[in-house]
Order: sequence, then C-alpha cells, then structure tokens
Amino acid sequence: MKLGLLKESQADEKRVALIPANVTRLIKKNLQILVESGAGESAGFSDQQYQEAGAIITPREQVFEQADIITVVNCKGSQFDEIKTLAKANQLFIGMMDPLAHPDNATALAATGTTAIALELVPRITRAQSMDILSSMATIAGYKAVLLAAHKAPRMFPMMMTAAGTLKPARAFIMGVGVAGLQACATAKRLGAVVEAYDIRPAAREQILSVGAKPVELDLETENTETKGGYATEQSDDFIKRQQQAMTNVLAQQDIVITTAAIPGRKAPVLITTAMVEGMKPGTIIVDLAAETGGNCELTRLDETVVHNGVTILGPSNVPGTAATHASQMYGTNIENLLKLLVDNDGQLHLDFDDEIVRDTVVVHQGDVVNARIRSLLGMPDIAVPEEAQ
Repeated sequence: MKLGLLKESQADEKRVALIPANVTRLIKKNLQILVESGAGESAGFSDQQYQEAGAIITPREQVFEQADIITVVNCKGSQFDEIKTLAKANQLFIGMMDPLAHPDNATALAATGTTAIALELVPRITRAQSMDILSSMATIAGYKAVLLAAHKAPRMFPMMMTAAGTLKPARAFIMGVGVAGLQACATAKRLGAVVEAYDIRPAAREQILSVGAKPVELDLETENTETKGGYATEQSDDFIKRQQQAMTNVLAQQDIVITTAAIPGRKAPVLITTAMVEGMKPGTIIVDLAAETGGNCELTRLDETVVHNGVTILGPSNVPGTAATHASQMYGTNIENLLKLLVDNDGQLHLDFDDEIVRDTVVVHQGDVVNARIRSLLGMPDIAVPEEAQ
C-alpha cells in the first residue's frame, strides 16, 4: 500500500504532516511512501532527508494519482478545493478539516467516493492521547503566545535587582487553562512573571497550581462547565456577563493577558469587552489565541495588531505553524500513531468501525457521511455503523 505526503499549498502553512523519522518507522509497516518534492522544506526537512529515510520523491500529481492514503496538515481552504477535485474513490485522506465548523465540506468529500479522517475528532481517551493533534498543537500555541507577548510588551518579565533600581516582575494572566493555557502558564513562569490563571472548570484549579500559577477564583456557579472530553462547555449569556463583571478588577492589574477559550465548532466566547479593555493599564498586551474563531476579546481582529486606549491586542492565526519544525514533529508522530492503528504489519488498511477512535474520526467513507456528529450537524438521520473496511 502506498502512503502519500503532500506539500501544504497554503502560503502561511509551514508545517508538514510527516517528518523523515516518521517515514523510517512507517516503512517498517510495509508501506511505500511517496513524498511530494519540497514537502518538508519550510519545516526544515529536505528531500534528501526523506530519501535517506526510504521515501520516494515525486511530483504532486503523482501523489494524488498513486497513493492509497494521503496525509496533509490542512484539508481546508485552497488545499481542500484541490483535494475535492483530485481525490479518487477508495483513497483515504488524513488531516485537519475543522469539520464541526464546516460540516458541508463532508458532503463535498463524500461526493468523490473517498474516505476522510478529521484529526480534530480524535476522542480524548487514554488510548488516543498519542494521536491527539489538538493537544499537540495547543502546547506550541501556549508557548508561542507568551513569546509574542514578551516581544510586544514594554517591560521585561522577571524581577531584576540592578544598580539602577529594582524592576518589578510582569504580571501575566491566562484565561482558559486547557493544554494551551497550562503551557502559557508554565512558559510565563519560566520567564519570571507572576502568573495567575482562570478557568470555569473546577478541575482546573489543581492543574493551575501544578504549573506554578495562582488560580483566580470568582464567585460563580461552576456546575456543567466541562464536557466528557475535557473541553469547557458553552455558557449562557447571563453567566458570561457575570463572569465579565467579576473579571474586570482582575484584568486591571495585569501587564500580560493571554486568552485561550474555545469551543469546538462554535464561535469563541467573548471574555473581554471593550469596556474591560478601557479599564486596563496602558501598555498591557493581550494575545488572543481564539482569534481564528472570532476571538475572546471584543476588539480582536484576525492577524492584526489593534491598539485601544493604550492596550495592544494581538489576534494571530496558525500560531503552531510559527514553530514549524517541532510542530511537524509532534503532528507527524500523532499521524504515525494513528496509522499504526489503521494499518497492519503487511501494510494493509483496516477501518474497524467498532473501534471508538475509528468511529469518531472517520467523517466520510466511500460516498457516505458516516460520522454521527457531522450527520447531526447536517440534519441527516442516523445510519448503521459501516462494516470493517479494507
């Protein structure tokens, strides 16, 4: 069976779905691996490295023509349009598709007769942790958010005692402590800031303490704030309004604010209003990691720097892609572990729909939208689980 690796076609995407080390290990599964020329260059991996790992370097059209399985980072935007056009029946595509926000794309893929796996849908269960690309990419996003803030801030993070006087440490506040938020806490702490953090989930308190930050606790009800998969649930407008009121005084004391609150497939909740920004100190930096889904700050503009009342708001997109080498290493390992589940030692593909990981991640299969969550979003009736596919 042939596994194909495409170069990302979006200009701002520097990651690659597999690195040479993944190729070396996957070849042991009796897979022949086709790599589009230049696929890894932006992430720091040359064609020669892929060849030395055992891959065959080939033009893009040959990957589409010959590969049984094709791996990408982003199966969306212009690259999705290309895949939709060139995909063949019985091919398997694996990549990020943002299917909860764009369920109609599943219908378009189903029309090609192909099979597609959306990596964002990997269930948050112990057995699937090594395949969880959302956690991998969030780790990098949290780290890089702090560095972005440090670069823009008019002050340094650590306390310093100098001949010219004592410099007070910066105060950093992290809103939302999933994987990205916890990494942001840890990174800000390592840089010397005084770090506080808040999350609506009660279980987050111990996690905040574990990375050296101080939990901020608000007098709000916290029942039903977490999904089975560990994500924060969407809250009522009344809850968010009371949360904003309680948070105003906390924000007024900060030098750095990093927001990470996101709900899969939904618009990001607004945690910081314009009025709250106007109550913050001039020189404060806000890094909004939810900018791609609307932003946690009311003033956030995607890929723009907004200055309002002396407060700077950054709304970066594709933050993990700015650390393309390590992001590709983590992403590639996630895909490798998934492929080890799907492909046997003879290099044959088996999709066992009795397996929770397969059932949750396969969006379309041979002409049908088969994922229950996506079918529900599309208003489709339930269907029987497909038999194991080879």
